[in-house]
Amino acid sequence: MSKRLDSNRSPRERLLETANRLFYAEGIHTVGIDRILKEAGVAKASLYKTFGNKEGLVKAYLEGRHQRQVTRIQTALERAGTDPRERLLAVFDAQATLFAEPDFHGCPFAAAAAEERPGGEIELMSAGYRNYAREVFRGLAEAAGAADPGTLARQLHLVYDGALHAARMDRDPGVAVVARATGAVLVDAALAH
Repeated sequence: MSKRLDSNRSPRERLLETANRLFYAEGIHTVGIDRILKEAGVAKASLYKTFGNKEGLVKAYLEGRHQRQVTRIQTALERAGTDPRERLLAVFDAQATLFAEPDFHGCPFAAAAAEERPGGEIELMSAGYRNYAREVFRGLAEAAGAADPGTLARQLHLVYDGALHAARMDRDPGVAVVARATGAVLVDAALAH
């Protein structure tokens, strides 16, 4: 389905918006450059001048997706205030926001990594995305006074990943509530020691 883009936006913005919509919904390898160019209303020369090639566009798409994750989590942390326990659980609130989006199609990094060769740049970007979430959990676990913040971070990250997968596969945004409740059990047990 073609979506008309504002022609006042720069070619870069139109390319990214189109790539974001199509790559996320349909996959990186199934969407060709010609389709992106047509739907974005941008000449091929603009793509090459701005991103170099399709891989450059894919990297920019994933960087944008990562930034959305960072913004969502930071917003949830701000809403949680200063209570260390609530800040740990706020990461699951950020997931609830993601799962409720009408165009939610799961983790763009898992999808992209599944389409790429091992050891490539996409895999490295996916690792950076995953490390971000794990490090957020670790920092919050340390701030909360967990005896073993690394273990708590890994446990919470596992719940986070499972919720992401379940929300996509089961088409159930309500799984975020279950993930938060599961996270609360882990946090309470870790902080009780």
